[in-house]
Amino acid sequence: MTLAMRHQAAMGCPACAAAPAAEDVEVTPEGGQIALSLPTIHCAACISKIEDGLNAHPGVRSARVNLTLKRASIDADEDVTPAEMVSLVEGLGYEAHELDPGTLNATATDKAGRELLMRLAVAGFAMMNVMLLSVSVWSGADDATRDMFHWISAAIALPAVAFCGVPFYRNAWSALRQGRLNMDVPITLAVALAVVTSLWETALSGHHAYFDAAIALVFFLLAGRYLDHRTRAVARSAAEELTALEVPRAWRIEDGQEVERPIAELAVGDVLLVRAGGRVPVDGEIVDGTSELDRSLLTGETVPVFAGPGQAVSAGEVNLTGPLRIRASAVGAETSLHRMADLVAIAESGRLRYTSLADRAAKLYAPGVHILSALAFAGWFLYTFDMRTALNIAAAVLIITCPCALGLAVPAVTTAASGRLFRKGMLIKHETALERLAEVDTVVFDKTGTLTAGVPVLTNAEVLDDAARGVALALARGSAHPLARAIAKALGEAEAKAADVTQIAEVPGYGVSGRVGDLEVRLGRAAWVGAEPAASTATYLQIGEATPVALTFEDALRPGAEEAVAALLRAGKAVWLVSGDTEPAVKALAERLGIEAWHAGVLPEDKARIVAELSDTGAHVLMVGDGLNDTAALAAAHVSISPASALDAARVASDVVLLGTDLSPLADALVVARKARRRITENFRLATLYNVIAVPLAVAGLATPLIAALAMSASSITVSLNALRLSGRRA
Repeated sequence: MTLAMRHQAAMGCPACAAAPAAEDVEVTPEGGQIALSLPTIHCAACISKIEDGLNAHPGVRSARVNLTLKRASIDADEDVTPAEMVSLVEGLGYEAHELDPGTLNATATDKAGRELLMRLAVAGFAMMNVMLLSVSVWSGADDATRDMFHWISAAIALPAVAFCGVPFYRNAWSALRQGRLNMDVPITLAVALAVVTSLWETALSGHHAYFDAAIALVFFLLAGRYLDHRTRAVARSAAEELTALEVPRAWRIEDGQEVERPIAELAVGDVLLVRAGGRVPVDGEIVDGTSELDRSLLTGETVPVFAGPGQAVSAGEVNLTGPLRIRASAVGAETSLHRMADLVAIAESGRLRYTSLADRAAKLYAPGVHILSALAFAGWFLYTFDMRTALNIAAAVLIITCPCALGLAVPAVTTAASGRLFRKGMLIKHETALERLAEVDTVVFDKTGTLTAGVPVLTNAEVLDDAARGVALALARGSAHPLARAIAKALGEAEAKAADVTQIAEVPGYGVSGRVGDLEVRLGRAAWVGAEPAASTATYLQIGEATPVALTFEDALRPGAEEAVAALLRAGKAVWLVSGDTEPAVKALAERLGIEAWHAGVLPEDKARIVAELSDTGAHVLMVGDGLNDTAALAAAHVSISPASALDAARVASDVVLLGTDLSPLADALVVARKARRRITENFRLATLYNVIAVPLAVAGLATPLIAALAMSASSITVSLNALRLSGRRA
């Protein structure tokens, strides 16, 4: 299935924006090209270390790491495998996953931003030169000298206006072709009338031409458009990112042999081998082998689950400890992972229906400007029967009412507000995110990785004596299981010394065993060691025939989580906790944070459904999440936030990225957003007041196009200064 939404823009990571090698990297599906996702890189040192390690491999011709996209693009010999590159990067201490280059569009550089900046520079250069020539005319140059300066101004202004105004002309033409009006239509008409009137005046050796007004108008409007562009990094489609996470190749069992095949060649009924550490490529059923599965990518559940014959598995789950043979029941577009990508694409398209304040103003403003200018032209022509006078006044009305102030009203405020939030550790990605954030009345939190750190922490190490600690440490170091890593970390920090445990072996799906002298020791599941399962997350240590000892774990709170939830509740927001984790874990966290509304064990589509149901009741929902299982809900919410540590697809689906680990700025963001909305409203009022005063003067013939351009510039400066108030501490 072809996903409809394919945006081509890079998502910024301003926490490291100054780092080198953050430029865009093209990902192409050519032979020898390997693409890796590197979700844990965060600075220039990470880039250098990984690039040096990859380039040192004898089969790698070149390797580039993209910090912005957190990807590596590797040009390697045909015999170099993606698995080899993943292992190399993991050996350097970084998480790595293979991406399918065929599902990724080549990432475009910021062409729109560069184009606007280039046109702005040309307009500024032309405006300064035309203004210099105008000084001579307005200082008293007469006759042939005046005409010469006018023609020189025309020679500079006409090509500059034609080139620099292209973004406005293009948008205006597109709107007119669809039978509607937007802000760019009166802008285009104002520029065209100023140029036509100026050429007419110059050809007739008139005293005044308004080339300076035309190019100044274009310059100020381009400045507003560029400000608007810089306040956001247009998100690439989250659906595309999800698709790229699908495993590009799998090991199929053919005549008893393991053969690597592209995913596109798999069919329902194929038996596939998924090695320990590999991601499940299809939906299916386990036919052979035991292991444990990490389902956090899809469900958010922190604890791996036992996997054995007859159990259903889903694409995207990670096989942790032992090889599994799986019979495929759904492949390609029919897998749960691909269906989740479709959910995100649908949710994204729904968000695009949001109408910004500027768009709503344009609906009323643009028709009014045209009608007013046409009436001024008709009135003066009927009064004087002088086409020249009527055109001058019509041009003055169009220029003085040109929506430059309205065009700056939103981007000037969002630039100031975005800068303030960035200093607090939050990146605004979407152009209307601040407006939508100001409307929030309901906040829905994911649990694992959002309110909690997503890493299990050993809570009762004190139940072990020194000898038992040594045995537990030795066994834990022999496993890559998340709970084993938590034990090794806790006991290592407690300076425990590993015991002399021999014959350490991991039993897939159960735990780790070994021997201390004549005693068998085990660390693993309750059923494996003959213990009664605890109510909380736990693993069990058994030494010989002694009673097994339960080692319990909890997921530590993310810094600032309690403060953020408390501040939201004080502000009168409805707060929900929605998680794929188990009911006891979710209930305990909800009670600890004072959250009354919570849901446990929910699937990704359930999260999106809950958000949609809240929205249907009239709530403006802020979704805060970090995982693949949150992406559909993030995209469906009125506005969404994810931490910088979140999965790439979740960050892409979000409107705001929390750059640090602290959640406390979240409540501040809602306050700043409300203040920004108030400043935008004030700017609209200022622009309206300006028009109420200036328009009658223009209609009465008391303002030439040049005076109109100066008045328009003054209004633009006024709204910009009002926006800058938001940067202050007391804004």
